[in-house]
Amino acid sequence: MVNSSLQLFCNRIVAAGRITHRDVRELAEDILADGIACRDDADLLIALDRAVCHEAVGFADLVVALVVDFAVWGERPTGYVDTDIARWLAASLGAGSGPSPVAARIAFAVVQEAQTSDEHFIAFALAVRAQRRDAEIGHDVPALAA
Repeated sequence: MVNSSLQLFCNRIVAAGRITHRDVRELAEDILADGIACRDDADLLIALDRAVCHEAVGFADLVVALVVDFAVWGERPTGYVDTDIARWLAASLGAGSGPSPVAARIAFAVVQEAQTSDEHFIAFALAVRAQRRDAEIGHDVPALAA
């Protein structure tokens, strides 16, 4: 079940079209002080990353930390990214026009943090990282399918 405070926060931020430093602090200290509780909350944050301009320092780092902590340590089996977690996370991170820079960071950080990861998710994370790197240096790279 979605955290209603998080849903209201996301609605307000999307309506405003951007996230401020005060919003980041509110998200970290009030709304998600105890972390993400379910996949729907993680999906909301991943979608919020795509939906708004987030020039506020710390937003990307906060989203990465929250999603990685939930995916690796909040889901069962703890510390492992199994096939079920991998499918969900790859679909969420790769939605729309493909992984955003924040989604790419999340994918790679999950692989680094987990004790073991599903081999398809490892391949996804490495491909996303390569795609982002190539995009930064100007190479045309086909979009990834989740």
